[in-house]
Amino acid sequence: MRSGVIAQKVGMTRVFTETGEHVPVTVLKLGNCQVLGHRTKDKNGYVAMQLGSGSRRTVYLPKAERGQFAAAKVEPKRKLAEFRVSEDSLIPVGAEITADHFVAGQFVDVTGTSVGKGFAGGMKRWNFGGLRATHGVSVSHRSIGSTGGRQDPGKTFKNKKMPGHMGVDRITTLNLRLVQVDVDRGLLLIEGAVPGSKGGWIMVRDAVKKPLPKEAPKPGKFRVVGGEDAKADAPAEQENA
Repeated sequence: MRSGVIAQKVGMTRVFTETGEHVPVTVLKLGNCQVLGHRTKDKNGYVAMQLGSGSRRTVYLPKAERGQFAAAKVEPKRKLAEFRVSEDSLIPVGAEITADHFVAGQFVDVTGTSVGKGFAGGMKRWNFGGLRATHGVSVSHRSIGSTGGRQDPGKTFKNKKMPGHMGVDRITTLNLRLVQVDVDRGLLLIEGAVPGSKGGWIMVRDAVKKPLPKEAPKPGKFRVVGGEDAKADAPAEQENA
């Protein structure tokens, strides 16, 4: 099980196939996504990697977080996330994961925070049909109607769908196809829509319900900060040697 990456949503565009068909894609950018630390089974009880992306001014950081970034020898990051991995898929601390960590044509799972819509009614939030346009209904055409019985059951049940706050939810979309990979600019072009607004942080990892392509690099594609080229197909222990 390989690590995922932290990317930032740029927006949507389209690309054309060889037959002239256009494919709508969402553009994600990897902004200096580096490994900050490892979680091991002996110390933490599970195996994972902590990644960071973006940049953040040191003046706004608590001292504890400053020490964490200093120990990893990386600049302070705006967004942090953990990815569960297998023990043979650990990438050295401080390494930067590049866009060719994924290969074109593979399927990925993306996780983001949906766009906030504020307070929304039942028709917008839950796709209610609303009341009739005529026949005695006035003013309340978009209301949700009855929310409970009178004497029986005499109450409104819990979890009844009603108007309320809509959006700003953590959403994971499965099995999206990766159309193109731009290594030089650090871009991932994913077919279809990705949850979140422009500039939002998106977690991308290999699809759970689809097989990993044979050409996908293991433990991943990365470059060690300090001038070395991107590396792959070698265990983390060999990279540290």
